[in-house]
Amino acid sequence: MRIIGLDPGFGRLGYAVIETVRGHTQCLTCGCFETEKERSAGVRLVTLRDAVRTLLKKFHPEQAVIERLYFSKNVRTALAVAEARGMLLTLLGETNVPVLEVSPQEVKSGVTGKGNAPKEQVQRMVTRIFRLDKPPKPDDAADALAIAYAATARAWHVRRGHEP
Repeated sequence: MRIIGLDPGFGRLGYAVIETVRGHTQCLTCGCFETEKERSAGVRLVTLRDAVRTLLKKFHPEQAVIERLYFSKNVRTALAVAEARGMLLTLLGETNVPVLEVSPQEVKSGVTGKGNAPKEQVQRMVTRIFRLDKPPKPDDAADALAIAYAATARAWHVRRGHEP
């Protein structure tokens, strides 16, 4: 199964495409799309949409995984992330890619086994799981890889009759 993990953001949007074949999961690509602060909100969202659309056309994922918005003390940041999420959900709906939304705790639990794991532990585990030399940079790329992997962990639990 091919999965795209997306870490929504307005200034930076992390992405990762993974594939699981016969129990073996590998990273096909991961990285980050960035937008220019000087640009208008509309232009920045179009830039991100077009970049993600290109990924979808290239990799043809069977599933998309997006981190659910969590409460943020910075309302401006939360609104910008919500706008990016809305754009992603619309694009994925238009392209008929099913979406799974996961909480930050589900991502951490799926990767480390602990829902309260620190970011550094998640990055170490992602590096180990995908046999990488070092954690992906920037952090948004590593987060997207963890988000994508969390879907495989969740599917494992669901197949066995347990909801994580």
